[in-house]
Amino acid sequence: MNLGETLRLLSPELLLLFTGLVVLIVDLIWGDEEKKTIWVPTLSLIGLGAALAATILLWGTPPTTVVAMMAVDPFALFFKLIAIGTVMLVTLAAIPYLQDRTPYRGEFYALLVFACLAITLASSGTTLISVYLAMEFLSITSYVLAGYLRNDMKSTEAGIKYFLYGAVTSAVMLYGMSLLYGATGSIYLAEIGRMVAAGGSGLNDLTVVAIVLMLAGFAFKIVLAPFHQWAPDTYEGAPTPITAFLSVGSKAAGFAILMRVLLTALPAFRYDIGWMAFLMALSIISMALGNLIALRQSNIKRMLAYSSIAQAGYISIGFITLVSNVQGSFLGMNGTLFYLFAYLFTNLAVFSGVIAFESATGSTEIADFRGLVRRSPLIAGVMMVGLLSLAGIPGTGGFLGKFFVFGSAIQFNTAQTLTLALVGVITSVIAAFYYLNIVRYMFFEPADEDAQPVVVTTPVKVGLAVTTVGILAIGLYPQPFIDLATQSIQMLGMAF
Repeated sequence: MNLGETLRLLSPELLLLFTGLVVLIVDLIWGDEEKKTIWVPTLSLIGLGAALAATILLWGTPPTTVVAMMAVDPFALFFKLIAIGTVMLVTLAAIPYLQDRTPYRGEFYALLVFACLAITLASSGTTLISVYLAMEFLSITSYVLAGYLRNDMKSTEAGIKYFLYGAVTSAVMLYGMSLLYGATGSIYLAEIGRMVAAGGSGLNDLTVVAIVLMLAGFAFKIVLAPFHQWAPDTYEGAPTPITAFLSVGSKAAGFAILMRVLLTALPAFRYDIGWMAFLMALSIISMALGNLIALRQSNIKRMLAYSSIAQAGYISIGFITLVSNVQGSFLGMNGTLFYLFAYLFTNLAVFSGVIAFESATGSTEIADFRGLVRRSPLIAGVMMVGLLSLAGIPGTGGFLGKFFVFGSAIQFNTAQTLTLALVGVITSVIAAFYYLNIVRYMFFEPADEDAQPVVVTTPVKVGLAVTTVGILAIGLYPQPFIDLATQSIQMLGMAF
């Protein structure tokens, strides 16, 4: 492979790296604070847009490996689309939010771009080393961003708790990877898969231990219970744009790593005492625990943290029940990717509304959303669409996401997967209560007499519009997105 072809295949990552460095340099040398407030995020958005275009242009490229440790295939490109789209929407929402909260805004946008770069690297990793380094790159930037508001004690607490939990689970995951390397003598996922499939009983026992340890790290990033302890406090205390990023971008990175490692290196350990059984247990615990505890929350960011735990359980169902029948509609994994794409717009629609409301009022308490429809019909309307999608109401992207993952579990047709689908349906009904409770506050409760109209800035309006269109487009005309998800399950080391 010549240099020009290598640069083309790495163009999204190179553009993100260049954008982050430019943002840092411009912020350092530009003295006009007023103009810098506008141009620094604009430069970030331009660079992210260029990386998005480069990713789209790579679509259709035959699956290949570049620099011996990065895959360029539809699976990786799909997650790059999610990562870049997420960071663009979070950047739009962050512009008014940061205005009066910190003077260090340039570094914030640069770190967001670097976090996006980390997700793109994680989704492409084909070796244990590249996967681990990308995940740690994402973790370090996320720790800093979670505790970014230096004068806010909750933000500092969020960063510290996230760091402490992350350090422990990272060590556990790395130990699992070291066991896998020690057992096989290789860091390449595809080669590990071949050696594990041909291994003896001693290798099998060691591999099961490695799977359990690695799942701890993956589940931490995805926010699957019982590895969720960091999420409620971190989601509540972190700057709200970063909470939005963690709920979508970080979760997508975790799923990308989880699927590539397990399906490329460990497909032989899916059944019996393998990763399918472990993930099924984590999924059921997450759906039940996340939804039940969310019922009692009075802070919307904390409620969305527990909602995120439950949503991780739903998304996992598709991966757990994947099949290799390319003629079918419910392949399981395409349901997971479809759900993730719908979740991007759904969760960011709600968080964009929360960010706009918090920027104007300083509050994230659910009770303070009373009468929001009269204070800002735009925010109330968009949040309602997002909440209905999270609840799985027909006509939204969230409904079709659940339809595909539950359909995959039913089609798999074993007692365990049918139980998984049943738990998913029951907990979805429970979840509808607390989602619709916020809609009740916004539309049917009177606002305080002294409540002022909520002003929505132009960047936030753009984000609200994009997320709403995304939710409704996926819900009402899903076929292009289904095709995109189905094409994206072609990845190195998989028999699709």
